[in-house]
Amino acid sequence: MNDLNLKSLKKIEIILEGEHQAFATDLLDRAGVKGYTIIGNLSGKGSQGFHSGHLMFNEDEVLIMIIAAIPEELVEPILEGFTPFFNQHSGVVFISDIQVSRLVKFKG
Repeated sequence: MNDLNLKSLKKIEIILEGEHQAFATDLLDRAGVKGYTIIGNLSGKGSQGFHSGHLMFNEDEVLIMIIAAIPEELVEPILEGFTPFFNQHSGVVFISDIQVSRLVKFKG
């Protein structure tokens, strides 16, 4: 694994209602995040009970997860941007330590 030249970053995972995808991706873009992955139709159990991942009426009615690898210095500004949102809407943010092999893909 030493040949991969791994570098430390943070992984942010944001789960929220699909109708708020544009808000979340705009916040990430403005913070300088170089890219992210969006996974739709999530299923799971949380404080509001079980949530089924099938489409209800449209894609706004389902839960999504946005995943990004970010430099540590972006964590605080991103969390500050989401704080007012999550004071009014359901959802959650996870932050974890990760290692990446191609740092140029994630840092400017």
